Amino acid sequence: MSLKNFQYDALMRSYNQKQLLHKHEQSERIAQAEEKMPRLAEIRKEIAALGLLKARIVLGAVKEEDFNLSEKIQQLSVDSEGAFDPTIGKIIRLWDIGGENAGIPAQEELDKLLKETGYEKLELDGNKVTLKDGATLDLGAAGKGIGCDLVMDLLKNEKEVSGMILNLGGSSVMAYGEKPDQSDWRVAVKDPRDPEGEYLGAITLKGGEFLSTSGDYERYFMENGKRYHHILDPETGYPVWNGLTAVTVVCDSGIMADGLSTACFVLGKEKALPLLEKYGADALFADENHKVYLTEGMEERFELMKDTYKVQK
Repeated sequence: MSLKNFQYDALMRSYNQKQLLHKHEQSERIAQAEEKMPRLAEIRKEIAALGLLKARIVLGAVKEEDFNLSEKIQQLSVDSEGAFDPTIGKIIRLWDIGGENAGIPAQEELDKLLKETGYEKLELDGNKVTLKDGATLDLGAAGKGIGCDLVMDLLKNEKEVSGMILNLGGSSVMAYGEKPDQSDWRVAVKDPRDPEGEYLGAITLKGGEFLSTSGDYERYFMENGKRYHHILDPETGYPVWNGLTAVTVVCDSGIMADGLSTACFVLGKEKALPLLEKYGADALFADENHKVYLTEGMEERFELMKDTYKVQK
């Protein structure tokens, strides 16, 4: 059943109101935590400063051997055969999904920008990044993962913090250290078709592990009964429609978890498996038929919590 425009507008108003409420609640919790532990406020400022520094390093404005983000981004682009492509920023902005001007672009505009994209246009020479043929660098598909890596780096020098779990933007999670009872951390996974309702399941993480989810429910608009979401196929410039609704990846790097979840969504389950194996990552795939597919490592981590889904063997 397709939604009429006024029905979609009503749903989005309700969703945005809930998101705003959640942001207020989150801000209140952060303020309470920083009041109890003032050092957290300082850490937040340090993260922002480091984030700016790493962005400058990726763009070649600063030289620092310890920060090899550019190499990681390029390597994942090559290994995924372009499913993860950091050069499609212009196309993302053209669609403006989640923005005020979201809509289906003219094919002529899309074709023009496609000529200016492609991971092979990204060249590295040490820490110097060169983008050819009008290509631009967009770190949106890995930005939250980079943030998680930054926090992990900072916490390693924080003796007062023995363990914590951090959620950045709702889709990227970092587990550090141990819980007081030394049990594993548990992270809830949303139902892609009911993200505000009961959770699809829960995934266990150990300290030093990262989780990232890419889904077609995070930012999208509906037109003529079709869902146009923010995960774009670098080859066509259009949203990926391969039957998947969400992919969750767990590995030992924030930037890799973030990048892999996007790449695996674009590739689809079968093509994604060799890539996951190469990076030693575990993954969960959910599809529009309410089926859940798990890699071998994810089978040991995942607990299904919603009876409308079935785990496939």
